[in-house]
Order: sequence, then structure tokens, then C-alpha cells
Amino acid sequence: MEISKNQCSKLLVGIIISLCTLIGIYFWISIFFINHFYFGSTINCFNVSGRTVEQADEQISSEIDSYSLKLEERGGEAEQINGNDIDLKYNLDGKIQSFKDKQKPFAWIPGIFTSKDSKSSDIVNYNENLLKKSVDKLSCLDNNTVEPKNVSFKYTDKGYEIVDEVYGNKINKDALYQSIKNAISNGEKAINLESANCYENPKYTSKSKEAIDTKNLLNDYVNTTITYNFGDKTEVLNGATINNWLQVDDDLGVTFDEKEVKKYVDTLASNYNTVGKPRDFVTTAGLKIKVSGGTYGWEINKSEEVKDLISLIKDKKSTTKEPIYSQKGISHDLNDIGNTYVEINMTRQHLWFYKNGSLVTDGPVVTGNVSGGCGTPAGVYKLNYKERNATLKGQGYSSPVSYWMPFNGGIGIHDANWRSVFGGNIYRTSGSHGCVNSPYSLAQSVYQSIDEGTPIVCYYE
Repeated sequence: MEISKNQCSKLLVGIIISLCTLIGIYFWISIFFINHFYFGSTINCFNVSGRTVEQADEQISSEIDSYSLKLEERGGEAEQINGNDIDLKYNLDGKIQSFKDKQKPFAWIPGIFTSKDSKSSDIVNYNENLLKKSVDKLSCLDNNTVEPKNVSFKYTDKGYEIVDEVYGNKINKDALYQSIKNAISNGEKAINLESANCYENPKYTSKSKEAIDTKNLLNDYVNTTITYNFGDKTEVLNGATINNWLQVDDDLGVTFDEKEVKKYVDTLASNYNTVGKPRDFVTTAGLKIKVSGGTYGWEINKSEEVKDLISLIKDKKSTTKEPIYSQKGISHDLNDIGNTYVEINMTRQHLWFYKNGSLVTDGPVVTGNVSGGCGTPAGVYKLNYKERNATLKGQGYSSPVSYWMPFNGGIGIHDANWRSVFGGNIYRTSGSHGCVNSPYSLAQSVYQSIDEGTPIVCYYE
């Protein structure tokens, strides 16, 4: 289909008219923007779109006269700071014209799409003292503040659970004051205190990696089981007790309350230590007596056991063990003396030595001088060591002996060649300084068969 010359002419005329119209509109709008701000223009958030400098000045002045800043707080609460309360005043002083001069009238097309909020740091003046007083009066800063709290941890029969953090409503006053100053200077009508980071928040929340790691570590610890063996008796330590020892610090680090661990070990010691405790003892004569005191028996090394226990739990090692002992007895039976022991009846002044249930030797002895206050103490002791050809020294004496077997400090069994008679009531007035004086043959027989640590039972009927 061919276009006639007449049609071409009409088309050309139409294009020319359209271009002229557009150019006319462009120039007409450009003339408008000689005295008016671009559409979408703002100065410190005050809307001056399409206004002249004078209109913008009046607009901003009017808005400042009625200015108030809304503070949007947590929990839906809101407060205001009014311009009148802080002596807020308009202070453009020719700056609106300078902002307008930066907008080129004939560059209005790209200017509309690139226009931004014009900023001036001193568009307004206010009394800082009045502002501080207004801030101090805010309800969000009163004494009903709920402090933020980090995530915490709760032990249940299923293990540890995370207890959510508490955000509270405590304001960072310095941050709030700075945010208010910035908002007023920029002409903002509202600030959200949450978005402006004006609150003091918990450092760790339930979503924090640190919180999850801490919960897992706590559960690893309480899932550890320690089984203590005490002969045919056992004590099982598990999370029901361990959780009472665990503490979480402000940085979610897990620590052990050593005082609580020591209480547990103290209980073990109280239940299973036998040193010095009353014991039922059946004498050679068949009498059932109680013997208290002495140094023999089981004794847990409490300080070392506390360390070992904490170390095992930290290593997450479930295990069966004996406690660390500072000294051990022969057995864990009710009578932990066993069937190898020395029996000394200080009333009858007689000694018996049994080994594996069989009598090795026995004979009369002389024990400590009762009238001189040197009576040999009753109790169950253990042989500390044995020594040949020792010299016993004390205040006013030095006595060589062939067989020395100490069991209670400086008190021990030994031969006494200066005595020709043993037994009877000699001990009441002419006894030893506390030692058990024995005939040479008796001391020799005991010495040859006894081992270090053997129980020595001393008693009065």
C-alpha cells in the first residue's frame, strides 16, 4: 500500500506540531521551576515539593512552630517531645534559596528522578538544657525499668532446656538522646526506639550459636555417669546431682561450683571413710566390743577426688571407679580390719598376732604408764613401718631396741631388754612412755611376720 504525498505532508505536519507542543511544555515547566522546587523535593524531611522559596520558607516555619517528635516505644507505648518545650526555632537564614539555586530549571527532567532530601545541620535551634530536661521526664526512663537478661538454662528430667532471654525496656539514655537530637535536626516527626537501637538488649538470645553450644555442653556433662565401687556397694553419680554443680557465667561459659562438688565428696567420705570410726570387734576372749579412734582404715583424698571428678565430667567420660584414697583398709566389709591384725588388750596386758585368721604368736606386754598420764591410747591403728636395731629417744631417755614397729606417732611395739617381767599390773605405775614393751622373742616373732599397714587394735575392757 502506497502513501500519497498528501498523506506524507499531513504526517510531517503532525510530527512537527507534536514536537513543538512538547518543546513548549518543556519550556513552560522549565519556566515554572525557575521559581519552584522540583516535585518530590524535601529539606530536612520538610516537604517543599513544587513550592517557591517563599512558600517553602512559610511551610517549614509553620511546621516547626507546631513541631512535635513522637517516640515509638516497646509494647506499643508512645511519648512526645514538643518543639515549644525545648524552645525550637526556625533558622534557615537564606539556606532555602541556596538549596533552590542548586536545582537547574532546564534540568528538571532528570532532577525529578534524582532529587533527594536536602540536609542542613542547623536548620533549627533549640535549648539543649530544656531538651535534656524533657528527656529526663520521659516515662521510658523512670524507675519501672525491666532489665534485659541473657538466655538462661533450666535442668529437667529430660536434660537442659533453654529459657528465653528477657528484652525488658531499659533505655540506653545516651543513644536515646543522640537519636532525638538527630531527629529534631532532620525534621523527623517520629522515631522508633527499637529501630534506632535505643534499648539495651541481651547479649545472647535463644537463637545465638553460643546459647545452643552451651546447652549441648551442659547436656554432655549431665549425661555423664560415674559409678563408685566400695567393695560390694556402689554409688551412682548422674545428672540429677551433677546439674547442681554447673554454673553458666555472663558469657555463657560453663563452670563447676567446686564447693558443691566438695559437698558430694564429703558425703562419700562420711559414708565410706572408716578411719577413727567406732568398730565392732570380737576379742580373743570372745567379747564383742566397740573400738574408736586410731589411724587405720579407708580415707578418701577429698581434694584430689574433687579434681578427678570434675576432670572426668569435663571429658564426658562415663566410668566405674574407686575414689582416690589417701590410705586404704584391708577390706570394705563391715569389719574392715580383716583377719590379719595385732590385738592388744591393755587391761589384760596381752598381745596376739593373727595372720590370715591363724594365730602367729602371743604373749604378755607392758603398755603405757597410766598413773603417769602416759597410757597407751585405744584405737585401731596401722603399722607405719618396721625397723631393726633402732634407738628410741625421748625426754630423759635413749633406749636401743632390736625390733621397732611404730603405729601411732612415736608409739610402737618393741622389745625391752631392761624388763624381766611383763604383763600383770606393771603398766599402772611402772609402764612405758606409751609404747608396747614386749619380750624379745615376742617382738622378734611379730617383726618377722608383720607387714607395713597391718591393723593394730588397742583396747581396754
